[in-house]
Amino acid sequence: MEQGLALLLPLFLGLLQPGHAGGRLEVEPPEPEVAVAVGESRQFACRLACADGQVASVQWRGLDTSLGSVKSGTGSSVLWVHNASLSAAGTRMCVGYCGKRSFHHTVNLLVFAFPDQLTVSPESLVPGRDREVACTAHNVSPARPDVFSMSLLLGDQELEGVQTLDRDVMEEPQEDEDPLFQVTERWLLPPLGIPAPPTLHCQVTMSLPGLELSHRRTIPVLQGLTSPEPCVTTSLESPITTSPETPEQTSTHSPRSPDPEPGNSSTRPCHPEIHQVSALGTLELLCEAACGPGVAVHWTQAPGGLAAYKTREAGAQAWLTSGSTLWTECHPEGWFQCRLDPGGQMANLYLVPETCSLPASAALWTGSLVLGLLLLVFLIYRLWKRCRPTS
Repeated sequence: MEQGLALLLPLFLGLLQPGHAGGRLEVEPPEPEVAVAVGESRQFACRLACADGQVASVQWRGLDTSLGSVKSGTGSSVLWVHNASLSAAGTRMCVGYCGKRSFHHTVNLLVFAFPDQLTVSPESLVPGRDREVACTAHNVSPARPDVFSMSLLLGDQELEGVQTLDRDVMEEPQEDEDPLFQVTERWLLPPLGIPAPPTLHCQVTMSLPGLELSHRRTIPVLQGLTSPEPCVTTSLESPITTSPETPEQTSTHSPRSPDPEPGNSSTRPCHPEIHQVSALGTLELLCEAACGPGVAVHWTQAPGGLAAYKTREAGAQAWLTSGSTLWTECHPEGWFQCRLDPGGQMANLYLVPETCSLPASAALWTGSLVLGLLLLVFLIYRLWKRCRPTS
């Protein structure tokens, strides 16, 4: 069917040779290709003025796709594409007549899907341990490499020395007939240097005629770390180590690092710090930055995802709270991270739940108690049988 339409199109256009003096089609927008996002609407207007007082006839026509809504009058025709779907892509033609003279103009409508739905794996990088990183864009179309590209950035430039390992394109499960795609690209990381940069970025770009769109996802780089600490603490009351963005600014929660001297506060860089303000059985962390007005801190990472916690932000302070049931039975444990804006400085905190070492001993104690009760019942039964009077 498509091949037949492709063969008929040149013949049809040959029959509609542009007229000479006395008329010209005016189309808005004038570009031969127009890109429209899924769900958006677009209007196409076509006008023709004839010489010598002749009445112009103008009409939009669809070739290989549904046309849309059309309203035509003397010398003009307006085409509306409402709530565009991927299936609405294709060629439209405006045809005009001045007497026996004919005029035509074609528009190729490109419909694309490019939501800001990026995921990265891992969600944060530990220099020296994580050698690969993957970035996935969801529900995109088209996914051709000449239209849709992915890159790993340091700042605004592509990370020097990074190697692309592979690119995987899969069709997303959809209820309707319009196909959307999931695109994953994996990279091999080069050495990040010392000190490592605070963040990398996954950037995806959709390049269409007259339009270029981009989305980014931040990948935090945990500073001064090679691998997480083992599970050794048994209580949230134990000393907890925080790791700000640069090794020179490492600090501990207990005792708290002394504040800078007033005379030197203007020369020292500003970094956020994470403090524990919770009681036993619950978790509440405070990220704060004593940097003066105009700054804000935000939580960017937590074990199990930020959605599992309650967060509250107020300028240079941000609180993160969990229920008492979340921090039991040694789950979850891992890294908490907050960021300072503007500046992008990070603070990292590795926590282990207060009952991290208890489940094994508790299970052993429970098993011993049950065994002891069974033994006691057995002894009582034996004594009762031996000592009961005989009839």
